[in-house]
Parts: sequence; C-alpha cells; structure tokens
Amino acid sequence: MDIKLFDSELKVMNVLWREGEATAKHISEILKEEVGWNVNTTYTLIKRCIQKGAIRRSEPNFMCRAIIPKEQVQEAETKELINKIYDGSVTNLFAAMLGKKKMTPEQIERLRDIVKEWE
Repeated sequence: MDIKLFDSELKVMNVLWREGEATAKHISEILKEEVGWNVNTTYTLIKRCIQKGAIRRSEPNFMCRAIIPKEQVQEAETKELINKIYDGSVTNLFAAMLGKKKMTPEQIERLRDIVKEWE
C-alpha cells in the first residue's frame, strides 16, 4: 500500500527517520528550529501522518514512531517523479541528471556499479 505524503508531512517523517522514536513535543522543537513552524502546525501534521498510517502514536507523552520505512517513501516518490516528469522513462531521468551536473570519477564508477547490479 502506497501512502502519499506531502512535502510538509515528509519534514515530520524525516525527523522520525533521523531520531527514531520521539515525542511530538521534541519533533515540534526540531521543526521550529529547522523550518520555523509553531507547535500547532507540527501537531496537525503529525496527526495527518497518523491518519495516513505513516506514524504510530503511543503513550505516555505522545510518543511517535515512523511505521513506514524511508526507503518505501523514496521509492514511491521516485516512481511518481519518473512517471510525471519523464514519461515513465528511467533513461530520460538519468540523461537529464547527467547532462546537467559534472560527476566525479568516483560517482561515475559508483553509477556503473549500480547499473551492473541491475543487469
């Protein structure tokens, strides 16, 4: 089951993926520092993530834990990007990425290794 998370919800999830389990208060403190959000904004987004099945809440202290792995969300977001922007073509995505940025020899070698793994 794919869960669609908006950019603001991903900010909450990134805190949990980094921190592991954290209280809603702690999450709000981090996001106040990183993004400038107030407590109510963060709590609203945490509740949305709970409703979507991305976060599990437990007591005491409104303890939160991500219940979907970051890799699952990255994969879904990548598929959506490829389908939406590159007509479903991974080749077009890589051509666009490689055409715009210089890569170091190490990055090129790593990319070759990844392609070999897929073959």
